[in-house]
Amino acid sequence: MRLRRKPWIDEAIKEYSDFLYLELPVENKGKWKEQFAEPKHPLCVELGTGKGRFISQMAAAHPEWNFVGFERQIGVIYYAGKKVAELDPPVNNVRLVLGDISHIEELFTPGEVDRFFINFCDPWPKARHEKRRLTHRNYLKRYAALLAPEGEICFKTDNRDLFDFSVEEFKAMGWELSDVNYDLHANPIEGDVMTEYEEKFSRKGNKICRLIARRPVKTELNSSEQD
Repeated sequence: MRLRRKPWIDEAIKEYSDFLYLELPVENKGKWKEQFAEPKHPLCVELGTGKGRFISQMAAAHPEWNFVGFERQIGVIYYAGKKVAELDPPVNNVRLVLGDISHIEELFTPGEVDRFFINFCDPWPKARHEKRRLTHRNYLKRYAALLAPEGEICFKTDNRDLFDFSVEEFKAMGWELSDVNYDLHANPIEGDVMTEYEEKFSRKGNKICRLIARRPVKTELNSSEQD
């Protein structure tokens, strides 16, 4: 659901310009780690930050990681920027980007990302829309090419149908699954951070599903390297 644009946000969001890109920074391709104070740290990318609880708290809890978060709606990413800016003590391991990831290969080079986080993405429940799901095999091929050799995806959703679909897609594409959890709050994972949507859906009684998927050994990236 697209939120009604608040007229004051265009100006207010500029307060976070030190770490928030209002346009897709294609010039950072291959140079993302250089945008951080500690470029040797692993690069984690969240595909859809929402209002930023997850990425801000993860950045605070894991100063040994660098985080990049994408969100399409300015009225949402503004609040993500606000959460990051209000962290105490401050952090310098977050960059936020206003824009979608439909052409993610134009933003990262092969092997540049260490982990993707996909939290509560649109389930696109109709079968004719399955290619729009962020865990469809067409997306998985692209993530695999951009991940480092030991790279992973951490995926969470309250939609069981989407989760089951995703499990099958990962398996079909040769990803190694671990920590497959069909009721996260009954079987909590140490260090996991609850998103805003997660809190909302769990209050309704929805079970939260989570998994880790490791990049397949054989990818299009490997094939191109051999040619």
